Amino acid sequence: MRIHQDSKGKQTAEPSYILAIETSCDETAVAVVKDGKEVLSNLISSQIATHQAFGGVVPEVASRKHVESITYVLEEAMDAAGITPDQLSAVAVTQGPGLVGALLVGIVAAKSAALAFGKPLIGTHHIAGHIYANNLTDEIIYPCIALVVSGGHTELVLLESPGRFQVIGRTRDDAVGEAYDKVARAIGYPYPGGPHVDRAALESEEAISLPRAWLEPDSYDFSFSGLKSAVLNAVNQMKMRGETVNKGAVARGFQESVVEVLVEKAIRAMRQFGGRQLLLCGGVAANQGLRRALSERCGREGLPLLIPSLKYCTDNAAMIGAAAHLKWQEGQFTLLDMKAEPGLSLENWSVEAAKLS
Repeated sequence: MRIHQDSKGKQTAEPSYILAIETSCDETAVAVVKDGKEVLSNLISSQIATHQAFGGVVPEVASRKHVESITYVLEEAMDAAGITPDQLSAVAVTQGPGLVGALLVGIVAAKSAALAFGKPLIGTHHIAGHIYANNLTDEIIYPCIALVVSGGHTELVLLESPGRFQVIGRTRDDAVGEAYDKVARAIGYPYPGGPHVDRAALESEEAISLPRAWLEPDSYDFSFSGLKSAVLNAVNQMKMRGETVNKGAVARGFQESVVEVLVEKAIRAMRQFGGRQLLLCGGVAANQGLRRALSERCGREGLPLLIPSLKYCTDNAAMIGAAAHLKWQEGQFTLLDMKAEPGLSLENWSVEAAKLS
């Protein structure tokens, strides 16, 4: 909320109500968020069943499904929130990164709503949303380190203050979520494969031995393409020997390799940069193996760990409303000629960076 002074010098608090839209990939999502923390509504229309037939997200199909759903989901979100358009403070929408066609559907809907309701527009960064999903259930303390793990992104981000992002490490090839889906496909699990691999890994008592990609000693970057290739090689060798592929052992070996690297680099970043909290963010934050490993390690190290509720880990619009609140507080709005930016930089979206530009 903002603090205002009336004509008599009395301070009054003005709450914010942000209508947020998220269509970066295959979820049509709309939410209304109060003061960046209180979720009044959060509706999601999933396309998983549609894309399962193709073994992954088809961009053109995703865009068409967004067009079919967006008006209905927007209306339902407003009704569920119990507020009227005149009560809104702003309309926020994912500007990037994401699939350009999918982003455009949300952006057109957001611009239309902003014009119709007479409210300012806030173009919002998708990863900023995943990071600030933590603010929907906990209070973020700065400086902090965010470990972002999703289908398209694997990054370590330093936040020195609210809305100020510095990427200190990123994947050089596959993101974690991509690697999970490719490994799942190799051992016979359907799309989306991540939850199947996670479940099989936790249930298996065996694990095949797989390499860890640490890269340079001081690097916070990640690489998972070599690990994926190692999994494919191991599976092919089993088949060539006439053996039945032990899905559980492959899944556990793969997950242990991924989790060890993620945890170790995140803890090292916390120490080097003096992080007061470690934030787990993104769709893969729902992975039970990763959540357990980080919780156990942070407990031993005495480091505070924030993990969003499962409903805020995967793509949703409430997280976009939480991130957009940072810009609303500073009065930093977006022009109506805003374009979709599939490669939008997180650092350039920072509140301070935008303020100085």
